[in-house]
Amino acid sequence: MSTDLTSAAPAGRTRDVVERLAAAPGREGRLRHLEVLPARQESTADWPAWAHPVLTSAFGRRGVQRPWLHQVIAADAAHHGQSVVLATGTASGKSLAYQLPTLSAVLEARGTRGERGATVLYLAPTKALAHDQAASLLALDSDVRLTTHDGDSSRELRDWARDHGEYLLTNPDMLHRSLLPGHQRWAKFFAKLRYVVIDEGHHYRGVFGAHVAQVMRRLRRVAAMYGAEPTFFVCSATMAEPEVSARRLTGVDCVPVTTDHSPRGAVHIGLWEPPLTPHTGENGAPVRRAASTETSDLLADLVAEGVPTLAFVRSRRGVEHVAVRAKELLAEVDPTLPGQVAAYRGGYLPEERRALEAALREGRLTGLAATNALELGIDVNGLDAVLIAGFPGTRAAMWQQIGRAGRQGQDALAVLVARDDPMDTFLVAHPEALLGAPVEANVFDTDNHYVLAPHLCCAAHEAPLTEADLQVFGPQARTVVDGLTDAGLLRRRPKGWFWTDRARPGDHVDIRGAGGAQVSLVEAESGRVVGTVDGGSSHSTAHPGAIYLHRGETWQVEELDLEHDVAVMRRVQVEFSTQARESTEIEIVNERAHRYWGECRLSFGEVDVTHQVVSYLTRRQPSGDVVAETPLDLPERTLRTTAVWWQVPDDLLADAGLETVDLPGAAHAAEHCSIGLLPLFATCDRWDIGGVSTARHPDTGVLTVFVHDGHPGGAGFAERGYATAETWLRATRKAIAACECAEGCPSCVQSPKCGNQNNPLDKHAAIRLLDVLLAGAPRV
Repeated sequence: MSTDLTSAAPAGRTRDVVERLAAAPGREGRLRHLEVLPARQESTADWPAWAHPVLTSAFGRRGVQRPWLHQVIAADAAHHGQSVVLATGTASGKSLAYQLPTLSAVLEARGTRGERGATVLYLAPTKALAHDQAASLLALDSDVRLTTHDGDSSRELRDWARDHGEYLLTNPDMLHRSLLPGHQRWAKFFAKLRYVVIDEGHHYRGVFGAHVAQVMRRLRRVAAMYGAEPTFFVCSATMAEPEVSARRLTGVDCVPVTTDHSPRGAVHIGLWEPPLTPHTGENGAPVRRAASTETSDLLADLVAEGVPTLAFVRSRRGVEHVAVRAKELLAEVDPTLPGQVAAYRGGYLPEERRALEAALREGRLTGLAATNALELGIDVNGLDAVLIAGFPGTRAAMWQQIGRAGRQGQDALAVLVARDDPMDTFLVAHPEALLGAPVEANVFDTDNHYVLAPHLCCAAHEAPLTEADLQVFGPQARTVVDGLTDAGLLRRRPKGWFWTDRARPGDHVDIRGAGGAQVSLVEAESGRVVGTVDGGSSHSTAHPGAIYLHRGETWQVEELDLEHDVAVMRRVQVEFSTQARESTEIEIVNERAHRYWGECRLSFGEVDVTHQVVSYLTRRQPSGDVVAETPLDLPERTLRTTAVWWQVPDDLLADAGLETVDLPGAAHAAEHCSIGLLPLFATCDRWDIGGVSTARHPDTGVLTVFVHDGHPGGAGFAERGYATAETWLRATRKAIAACECAEGCPSCVQSPKCGNQNNPLDKHAAIRLLDVLLAGAPRV
């Protein structure tokens, strides 16, 4: 087949490809569902009268004679000073919608000598996307002075951007660490700031979203100091309640534009479930064929048919595995085919990634296995098919990945290959929960004290905080400022609150996390740093004796120095792995809200979660058999965060026939599956949250199951669980009951992150327990 298979072929050709994939020998029953999204016709409009002729001519040279209607609606609102959130599909031309008003403003405001009269700040979540957008803008040849500003920028380029730049493309990290703390040097840029563009707005969620929201409030405050009040333009192909999410992110009201008037070919979406294998895993549970292996097979088939395909794989190692296996399979068919497949992931040099993107665009590559580095708006056209090895965590991310195919208006194919995981198993069995539901709400908590406090320190360092400023940062700002003053971090003076230290507070604030020092992984022989691990996970991954994999090499940790945040390790050749065991206790600090389901009680509030890694297991590989358990002497760590929890009285349990001996396994299994399914209702990953279950909790006196955020102060995920508990916990019950295993497996109640090695677990008792809980719950 040609590289333009579906656009040149009859409309039913894509369905033929799906049917051939599913009908291959031995694949019966793997295609669980096929959904076809119909093609859509375009709707265009005239160029706005205010659009600068240089730009309309430039877009005309690109083949855009008339813009799509939603582009004009959004651009016109922004031109007239209204902040906008544009939430239309992938490949719907969102870039043109914000480039038209922003570039027009720059060109119109120039002085007679070409002095800049307006500036634009463009923010992307990644450097790669900012550079991609810069290349697109340069190709317009509009004469607007633009540049990127990131960690790779030279001093000369930064000086030029401050003195002459009109359109600055950067990321929230650089805004936080460079532009805002040094705002005096950027005074002329901020004084002319007309627009702030926030691309891929759905990416800002959880703790990262909360940090970026505070950075936006600091930006508005600094701009106001220089007399500017910029208009915001937020873009996302996948954002629920866009006006709510955009206002939470920026702090200003945004006009939503959500109707997509761009053309689209038909999109065929398949849900694919690998079969059970003859092998058994932990506790004798059945194991499905790996999603990455299944994806390799499908990628090889599509490449052999000449279908340009992108395979998304969650891990870097998985990407390499999929590419290598697909090459091996293709070599058996035709020795020239393996050269048409490659891997694409973080860790490659920029020039290597650009070469791969060019090879894919030009048809020299037919298949590419990639991490989500290609999920964002980096422009790779000409793809006809997308494979997704495992649900990517949110519907928003899934639609982003599906949208990489069919960007030139041709029909497209997307196949989600389920992992051995409760979420994936539930989705292939209930396609309406995936394809018939809106994307998740963008969840983050702007009032999280652990996030708000450091940004108020940063703001006070940028300029003394006043009473009026506190309104910008929300209702909790005064309480947090008083606490910072009592702690001696801020000092109250008649003109406001002042930062008291010579050091810049922003240097110690990681906006992509919740703070906490990274632990350096140091080679024992040379003393060189070979990598880092997050401080929060160091006890479980870098404890003494831990086997650690790094870039394909095996290391063993000899010492974990918690005082200096260093783990010393050396390379080894071993045939075993290690797994930490930990104890977890949870204490209710403050119940913020509750409601009753009959006699059962559902609550949300603050909790203290205390973790302690107490030992590690040594497992023989590849069998996974435990050969030893080694005790560890590591300190307890307590996390103050938020949780949703539910409790069931003893009499209801007894009436349901649940014996005392059944309760720990029932609660534990229900906890695991509910954690696995919460990402369906909140934009989180199961690794962002945790849980604790007990047959009798000391704070409630009855059986209680907790699901808590894994970040200090909470990230909004547990709160979202409380808000959607009826649908979330009914889905949990369905997922357990629908699983075809006999006693519980990774597809329903086993968890890869369980600190108690998935023991005890009772699948059938969990179903009865959830039936008791949900009997009094309202129907949604």
